[in-house]
Amino acid sequence: MRPERPLLPPPTPPLPPSQPADEAAGGAAMDDVPPRLPDPVPSPILRHSPANSVRRTRSLRSLLADSPSVTFAANLRSGSKAESMASSLESFQFQREGSIRSATPAGLGRVSTRRSASERAGSQRDLRDEDARFVYINDADRTNAPPAGLPDNAVHTTKYSVLTFLPRNLYEQFHRVAYLYFLVLVALNMVPQLGVLTPAASVLPLAFVLGVTAVKDAYEDWRRHRSDKNENNRTASVLAGGAFRPKRWEEVRVGEVLRVVANETLPCDMVLLSTSDPTGVAYVQTINLDGESNLKTRYAKQETMATPPEALAGVIKCERPNRNIYGFLATVDLDGRGRQAVSLGPSNIVLRGCELKNTAWAVGVAVYTGRDTKVMLNSSGAPSKRSRLETHMNRETIMLAVVLFVLCSVTALLAGIWLGDHGGDLAVIPFFRKRDFSSSDDPDAKYNWYGMGAEVVFTFMKSVIQFQVLIPIALYISMELVRVGQAFFMVQDRHMFDEKREAKFQCRALNINEDLGQIKYVFSDKTGTLTENRMEFRCASVHGADFSDTAGDGDGHSVTDDDGVVLRPKTAVRTDPRLVALLRDGAGAKAGRARDFFLALATCNTIVPIAAAADDGAAAGERVLEYQGESPDEQALVYAAAAYGYTLVERTSGHIIVDVFGARQRYDVLGLHEFDSDRKRMSVIIGCPDKSVKLFVKGADSSMLGVIDKMLNSDVIQATEKHLHSYSSLGLRTLVIGMRELSQEEFQEWQMAYEKASTALLGRGNLLRGVAADIERNLRLLGASGIEDKLQDGVPEAIEKLREAGIKMWVLTGDKQETAISIGYSCKLLTRDMTQIVINSRSRDSCRKSLDDAITMVNKYQSFSTDPQLRVPLALIIDGNSLVYIFDTDWEEKLFEIAIACDVVLCCRVAPLQKAGIVDLIKKRTSDMTLAIGDGANDVSMIQMADVGIGISGQEGRQAVMASDFAMGQFRFLVPLLLVHGHWNYQRMAYMILYNFYRNAIFVFVLFWYVFYTGFTLTTAITEWSSVLYSVIYTAVPTIVVAILDKDLSRRTLLKYAQLYGPGQREENYNLRLFIFIMMDSVWQSIACFFIPYLAYRKSVIDSSSLGDLWTLSVVILVNIHLAIDVVRWNWITHAAIWGSIAATWICVMILDSIPTLPGFWAIYKVMGTGLFWALLLAVTVVGMIPHFAAKAFTEYFTPSDIQIAREMEKSQDTHDATHPEVQMSSVSRA
Repeated sequence: MRPERPLLPPPTPPLPPSQPADEAAGGAAMDDVPPRLPDPVPSPILRHSPANSVRRTRSLRSLLADSPSVTFAANLRSGSKAESMASSLESFQFQREGSIRSATPAGLGRVSTRRSASERAGSQRDLRDEDARFVYINDADRTNAPPAGLPDNAVHTTKYSVLTFLPRNLYEQFHRVAYLYFLVLVALNMVPQLGVLTPAASVLPLAFVLGVTAVKDAYEDWRRHRSDKNENNRTASVLAGGAFRPKRWEEVRVGEVLRVVANETLPCDMVLLSTSDPTGVAYVQTINLDGESNLKTRYAKQETMATPPEALAGVIKCERPNRNIYGFLATVDLDGRGRQAVSLGPSNIVLRGCELKNTAWAVGVAVYTGRDTKVMLNSSGAPSKRSRLETHMNRETIMLAVVLFVLCSVTALLAGIWLGDHGGDLAVIPFFRKRDFSSSDDPDAKYNWYGMGAEVVFTFMKSVIQFQVLIPIALYISMELVRVGQAFFMVQDRHMFDEKREAKFQCRALNINEDLGQIKYVFSDKTGTLTENRMEFRCASVHGADFSDTAGDGDGHSVTDDDGVVLRPKTAVRTDPRLVALLRDGAGAKAGRARDFFLALATCNTIVPIAAAADDGAAAGERVLEYQGESPDEQALVYAAAAYGYTLVERTSGHIIVDVFGARQRYDVLGLHEFDSDRKRMSVIIGCPDKSVKLFVKGADSSMLGVIDKMLNSDVIQATEKHLHSYSSLGLRTLVIGMRELSQEEFQEWQMAYEKASTALLGRGNLLRGVAADIERNLRLLGASGIEDKLQDGVPEAIEKLREAGIKMWVLTGDKQETAISIGYSCKLLTRDMTQIVINSRSRDSCRKSLDDAITMVNKYQSFSTDPQLRVPLALIIDGNSLVYIFDTDWEEKLFEIAIACDVVLCCRVAPLQKAGIVDLIKKRTSDMTLAIGDGANDVSMIQMADVGIGISGQEGRQAVMASDFAMGQFRFLVPLLLVHGHWNYQRMAYMILYNFYRNAIFVFVLFWYVFYTGFTLTTAITEWSSVLYSVIYTAVPTIVVAILDKDLSRRTLLKYAQLYGPGQREENYNLRLFIFIMMDSVWQSIACFFIPYLAYRKSVIDSSSLGDLWTLSVVILVNIHLAIDVVRWNWITHAAIWGSIAATWICVMILDSIPTLPGFWAIYKVMGTGLFWALLLAVTVVGMIPHFAAKAFTEYFTPSDIQIAREMEKSQDTHDATHPEVQMSSVSRA
């Protein structure tokens, strides 16, 4: 059992009617047991109800005769009626020391103690009227009467309507500060004095970006609207006019009574009133809610089952809607005066989205509908994260804003100086025309002149509008498109396809793809993440003897029904022949303890046995017996018990039937305390056929050894402890089994305490744990079990690759230290040459001393080995108790100092919140990127805390997947995800961001140089439409295509040389130095692009429009040639994008110059007819690319990086190397 694994809250059992004493007594004999396996119900406590006192003498068989039954591993005969074998506690007799004493215990109520922290908090608070919702059963009008204001059951997941789409979508998009910046510029351009561009040209870039995003949002919302419509139009069966009638889901109201049949989905959150099972049991599958496919049991109270639904009336007082799917606090009052209020818990409510399984029908009353249902309240996605590159990009954007301010200030200052120098000529200069000569009335009239100071301010504002493209608006939408393309190729990667589950890689967060290439720390769960979470029973220690020689055939132990139908356990377990012989033919105390041991394995659980159809190759009349349960550990133990002859074949709410070597025996379940993370154990009280009452307890050794009676067989306890240490050293998961026989007085005392605790409305969880602690003491040790959780395929090789890549691996697990260390060696997380630093403290002082000693050891090893190649690898192993002391004090800095000096950190016995705290320890104190990977609900906090969260879709449901940024099926897929896709994504996105800065800067600097020759009037030779289309059409497509498709290195090379992942960790592809270099390059290229044509034409009569067309084409050709030089892997799409972009620019310029109403009409056609035009294009390209080409050649030949060296190696590889597999992944299993 995984102590750290949060489990669903336990069910509260129904209150079955009583049986006559003679009938119950007869039921103890196996001859009277009907040869069927009724609905398996892990609901172990029967409860007597005052409301059902009139039914005490009525047999359940008469009830079942009127109720449809569902065949489980029970009714294997067609047409047979379901018969219950539940016996009442009134008929149960205790037999001890030859004397038989009858007892009629008071009624019991079963509420499990397995509750989460949130549930415990809920059970400890009183439900006040002002904090409660009142639901009147069968009276929806009164329930929904004002001022209740309860919503209908319609689901609306859409964000927009036809009327709200435009304003709301624009409001959401303008949350980006950059969009607000461009909106302000558009508004400034509308001012007549600042009108640099025409209104259409100024609005087009922003409108294009907003429009593309709006279309994408509209399509996504339309899909949600279509899904909502299909959901709301489904039909439910609602009680109206004394009969159940069809009604659309969206019309269901709180207070209405609904009927759901098998395999139907529940339309709302309902409190169960009755089910097809006379004991009130219903099975639901919650895969749509929490991702778990195992069946869960829910119960209807016997007080409500006693009355037909159409005659039922009362009021349910429940808590207001909340997101806690594992908690529910309510009471139901059937007489309306509060004197018969019955408590309701999480096991009495079924939630919207669940499916009713293996239950003919269930009737319930709607308590939460529509947006108040728990599935809707939990429908929000994972928290939004921003990538590291995007965060750094803000720094460069601010620097560009400073550059823009400087350019505008220089332009305004020089404009002021120019206006001062030419003040006398302003009256006649055409552009200014300070004097208004058309006014005859006022000879001093001014024409569009507002004074020297105002003109300087206007010039500054015009400069901002003219140079606005320096901050690339198209970059944001380009990044979104690139991330979508990268995600597509990650999802389609066949190397990350899980063939066992037929599951593709999932990319749930599109905004952090590039972070996958910068990971420095990986925090991993163990069970289900590194291991398969498929448990296999390997060995057992029984009464101090070790039985680990599993040389049996492993065919399993089949049982036969009275009709000759053979039930074969689905999973075969290899057995120890000595232990099988001891169970069959042994005598004495050792044999008795061995039989009790496997009886405990078969009964002390919440497993549901189900008979399923056998495979095609099975013999006729054979069916497969499958055990379903929430814990893989329990499944393994029950399969082991079946292999050794103790086969669980039936479970109802009141009894269990176990086939013991062919003889069926019935055990009445009198009580059950389910597993919780506080006690770390579970217990069951059963009534045996010999009328004795036994308490069986199983749990972790850390909790069980404290409740074992040390005075009983101390030699057995010592031997078992040695076996536990041996099993743990082999990497096996261990459980300790104990028992105690209860006297009548002990049972009655427990029964009364349990009844009081289970009906309490305040502090119910604490009371139940106290009851469990009182009964779970002075146990006799039966033995211990060893279960193997095998490693997933390729885990050792994957961890080794990650370590080669410079990634530090931390494993955070709830297992005990010995088990975690053994797994660490098996998966190559720990190596024999590592020096282990163990911090395993039981007090605050010892923890502080251990930390100080560890720091001393770390400093000593670091001083001995200054050479990184000779450094001794260190491994830190720390347990959860020590972490409690560390996090409660100011010793976190000490732990951080030790941890970062170690190559591996292994944390044992840690709680879910401690996992998140460890991740936060690194995030707060370093700038390194963190990744958390896990498979269970206990890993959610860790996954959400890390920079990148990855969920494994394994055996523990999909909670981790739903909270993650990425999801995959196997841990080994982390290698191609990080080393291949992470490297590619980071390298391409970093280059694209820098390239966008560069291509916009060169265009702005060309405009800036032209200002010096226009009297600083901000007129431009480049047409305004070319300025607008430059970032949208002329240069946008090539950078997006290259950022999606280009690969600096092949997959094989990246996997073969894991060290090539290092540049991402060191931020070599995107840093301030590269930004400054590329801005210097853009200045040089802008000078070449502007001044070479200017100097060539400065004494000619060429017009400005022709020169502007030449500058436009020069810039576009230059930036595309720059991109082409940097492309590593060409394909036809890249060729089409780059050369097609140049061709598209040419076509657009020709079209613009063909429009008579635009300036520069026919200019391009005149200038293209000269040879000088083509010579200048060539000269600009050559001169402009000299620095970039020279720097590229110099670095690659004289100071090559690891990437460049690997690229040259790829070119020189022979054919034999090219055919080698990329990574050798082998399946690893431990004997």
